[in-house]
Amino acid sequence: MYDQDRREAGGMGWWTDYPDADINFSIRLSELTKTHVSKQTNGEPNYLVVRLTDDTLFNCPWLEMEDVGVMRLTDAEVRRLREYLIKGGFLYVDDFWGEAAWDQWVEEIGRVLDPSKYPIRDLTPSHPLFRTMFEISKLPQIPSINHWMRTGGGTSERGEESAVPDIRGISDEHGRLMVVMTHDTDISDAWEREGEDPRYFYLFSPDGYAVGINVVVYALTH
Repeated sequence: MYDQDRREAGGMGWWTDYPDADINFSIRLSELTKTHVSKQTNGEPNYLVVRLTDDTLFNCPWLEMEDVGVMRLTDAEVRRLREYLIKGGFLYVDDFWGEAAWDQWVEEIGRVLDPSKYPIRDLTPSHPLFRTMFEISKLPQIPSINHWMRTGGGTSERGEESAVPDIRGISDEHGRLMVVMTHDTDISDAWEREGEDPRYFYLFSPDGYAVGINVVVYALTH
């Protein structure tokens, strides 16, 4: 959970794609891997929203944030997120589009991790993340289902500005990824909306789950 200082078209801040993406991803993770997923009494997977200043943060092996191009962290949140990542935590961010969102995210994560020591680098298919479980040849561009339906199948939500999606990361001194970011793509909508349209599911959900599961399995094993 974080505070925002502006709004991006199609975004809702920290609760973008929440909670259905969390629920569906947990189900698929338990089906496609041997990962144990805890459940509530009604059988629905547990999911947790946590503030960066909450001590519960340090019980979380990985975090996910959406729409981070509108995020503004307090100084206290910056310190806690830095402590979490340096201690071995992992952050995955997704579903932020265009240059303005990228620039704001870079500014905020740069307050957390000094870019001179922890630079953002492109991740290429040679990185183990691309084959942690599934073989991924390139990052898919997945649009929100609303954009896809409204445009008759378009995938770039910001036109030419976001025509090519990218995946980047920040590693610690030992080469372990601490932060992974998928920009100009909406991986988690492939989880959230998997049951709404069979065409959308077959076009995007298998690839979306492949990316997400690779990220999580990497986070839990490194």
